Amino acid sequence: MRFALMIEPQQGTTYADQLAVAKHAEAGGFETLFRSDHYSSFPGPDDNPTTDAWACLAGLARDTTRIGLGTLVSPVTFRLPGNLAKVAATVDEMSGGRLEFGLGAGWNEIEHARYGFPFPPIADRADMLEEQLTILRGLWEEPDGWGFEGRQYRIEDGLFRAKPVPRAEPRLEGRKGGIRLIVGGDGTPRSMRIAARLADEFNLSSGGPERVADRTKKLDETCRAAGRDPRSLARSAMVGALVGRDDAEVGSRTRELMNVLGNGANNDAWLAERRKRWIIGTPDQARAMVGRFADAGIERIMLQDFLPWDLDMIDLMAEELVGRV
Repeated sequence: MRFALMIEPQQGTTYADQLAVAKHAEAGGFETLFRSDHYSSFPGPDDNPTTDAWACLAGLARDTTRIGLGTLVSPVTFRLPGNLAKVAATVDEMSGGRLEFGLGAGWNEIEHARYGFPFPPIADRADMLEEQLTILRGLWEEPDGWGFEGRQYRIEDGLFRAKPVPRAEPRLEGRKGGIRLIVGGDGTPRSMRIAARLADEFNLSSGGPERVADRTKKLDETCRAAGRDPRSLARSAMVGALVGRDDAEVGSRTRELMNVLGNGANNDAWLAERRKRWIIGTPDQARAMVGRFADAGIERIMLQDFLPWDLDMIDLMAEELVGRV
């Protein structure tokens, strides 16, 4: 199993906090550090300070040396595709070819309203996702003069400089050697069709091993229907992680997570539901859960860390999971 670390900086982490996470993840052997792309603060208090994902990735590109970097995922509603293509290519060049890029349809309607982002119906956002992926591919990979006419966007006489640089690490490589594109979601039929046509990797979220196994089978069928070898589309899962050296440490971190989320009455129910699909427990219990995801067809796990200030847990997960499962 391959491992990435995923953090939710909208919980109130500064750039310095994120850099500390990146340094520990890099030293621990995680292949990529992903961060969410949100401006509103959640889960927990909604007034924590937040940062811009791409500004932070640009800084991390210069302040780290080996680890891959990326968003998981950027909503298509936040940025126009030409701007997004340029920003991503710039961060990629700054990192020496370490960028991976997850793109999604977006979901948090309250966040969109607070920041003035349009929030069209999901059918339109799915169109935007498909067209933005097409435009990223076209601007990065197609010859000069490439054009595109869609329902949402139009490109005339495309001319993109500079193209994404060669990959620093082959496992981060996308189609034609460029930036690896990841489509994320819970496995709707349309998201699978979009991924089968345009993505290098499909990332499943919010699902336990049984649900993931069902979705990976459907993804195989979708790829075959699209004329694509299913083995050419990588499969990953974003999975919440809460790991301790022993039961006492797991209990302490569980209590800390409850404090981070706030003391609302629904927190116990929130965590109880996630125990069915998260990697929670001691190292042996964590490795057993990872094995269940591997049996479900997952090649890479993004460990979703809601306690990013707890650098010791990052070190522990690196020691006990990376290279050991």
